Amino acid sequence: MHPDVVVVGCGPVGALTANLLGMRGVRTLVVERSTAPHQQPRAFSCDDEALRVYQQAGLRDEVAADMYPPPVVDYVDGSGRPFATVALDEIDFGLGSEPLHFFDQPRLEASLRAGFDRFPHVTLRTGVELTDLTQDGDGVTVGLRDVATGEATTVRARYVLGCDGARSTTRTAAGIQLDGASYEEPWLAISGDVAPGGVRQPRTRFVCDWRRPAFVSPGAFGTHRLEFMLRDGETPQEMTRPETIARLVAPYVDPERFTVTRAIVYTFHHLVAERWRSGRVLLLGDAAHQMPPFLGQGLCSGLRDAANLTWKLALVLDGEAGPDLLDTYEAERRPHTEEMAVTSVRMGKVFLVRNRYAAAARDAVLRAVQVVPRVRRFVRHFEFKPAPALRTGMLSGGVRKGPIGTMFPQPEVTTPGTATPRLLDDVLGPAFTVIGPGVDARTAAAWAGPAATFVRVLPSGSAGSPSAPAHDVVNVVDVNGVLGEWFDRHRVDLAVLRPDRFVYSTTADAVPLRPATV
Repeated sequence: MHPDVVVVGCGPVGALTANLLGMRGVRTLVVERSTAPHQQPRAFSCDDEALRVYQQAGLRDEVAADMYPPPVVDYVDGSGRPFATVALDEIDFGLGSEPLHFFDQPRLEASLRAGFDRFPHVTLRTGVELTDLTQDGDGVTVGLRDVATGEATTVRARYVLGCDGARSTTRTAAGIQLDGASYEEPWLAISGDVAPGGVRQPRTRFVCDWRRPAFVSPGAFGTHRLEFMLRDGETPQEMTRPETIARLVAPYVDPERFTVTRAIVYTFHHLVAERWRSGRVLLLGDAAHQMPPFLGQGLCSGLRDAANLTWKLALVLDGEAGPDLLDTYEAERRPHTEEMAVTSVRMGKVFLVRNRYAAAARDAVLRAVQVVPRVRRFVRHFEFKPAPALRTGMLSGGVRKGPIGTMFPQPEVTTPGTATPRLLDDVLGPAFTVIGPGVDARTAAAWAGPAATFVRVLPSGSAGSPSAPAHDVVNVVDVNGVLGEWFDRHRVDLAVLRPDRFVYSTTADAVPLRPATV
């Protein structure tokens, strides 16, 4: 096999990246140092944006079946009394699912790897590590080593994607440095299975106890995740002893009915690579950026990287765009990633107050300000989470303006011949999309951009009509009025969507990647 792309690392980000490339017909080699999927639950949460990315890879049903969406998240004081609540079951950000999900990483990785079986042009090699890489004007020569035998081989590819985590060998080989800070507060992360009747605290909560901050929550498949900050002088050896774990988890689960599957002490980081692209080498996920865990956005940010980069890379490989399109990857992703990391740091400062008087003041202030309805809604409806939006990059006009640069909603729709609602993205497919009540056969005939799907939005109650055969305009019925409201609010009758569902333009004459300019 002579791959177009080598993906280094087959954790969730690398596996998703390979699936997205596979969907676009890109010959892909995935190399992973481990010989088997990780069997320990490290990553734990994802959001509605992440599920939409899994959907683009054709794997939403497979991964969502294994997830648990918590209805609420409580922030409680040292006595267990809530001072703030995020009501997740009241929130719909319009992307097609609940805003937060907890999953089991081994099952998630198994589903993602099983997705490779759909693509004869995607190959996974395990027990193989990257040793070096050399670039030239035509591609990258990748040095590989078999971990078991020590046998060295080389592979030639057009691009290399480093999805190999915080200690990325790809990043080191490309000569890219990390900037930022590491935090000295060590945490004990405990995962385990709970037998029936063993749960003592069924709600997801951040325990903002100045004596020992903690996070506890039920997870998928009867699991539980508990994390506790270590106090000064406590050691990893002491904290991972069975008797210590039993004492810590006892308020939340019955230690006699709790089987520990993982207990590890870690510290968190706020680090970003100085650049995410070095010629034909690009970094994704923890290889490019690492952030505190308080918003649960570390893995989600890596999945967004994959959704942003893979369709652009496919266009470059197909000759439909020049390599400079890849520069928009970091330009688009870095600002949102840094905003998410800063918000996570701010959340940590609220969560990690270590002085009893400061903690009491925090609790009193947060209870008091939520008497104001707008403030209470800001907290309760998770409005402090940075919205998915692009400031600059591959957008009509180059910058965000109005709806341009925002993520398009994903409601349920129906199509001609079926009364069963479907999520919108399942109709759109993997290409660009021109969508709106103003789309018709003339729109499709005049289109001068790359391959696209043309979708006419009909109001609720419409019977619909067959797609126009000449230009394949698909009709969808806006069963809940969400799309109609979006177009009315922005006073436009169509939108051009990128493959990652961000709005490129609100006019069909603003053509992305016009062939004459590539």
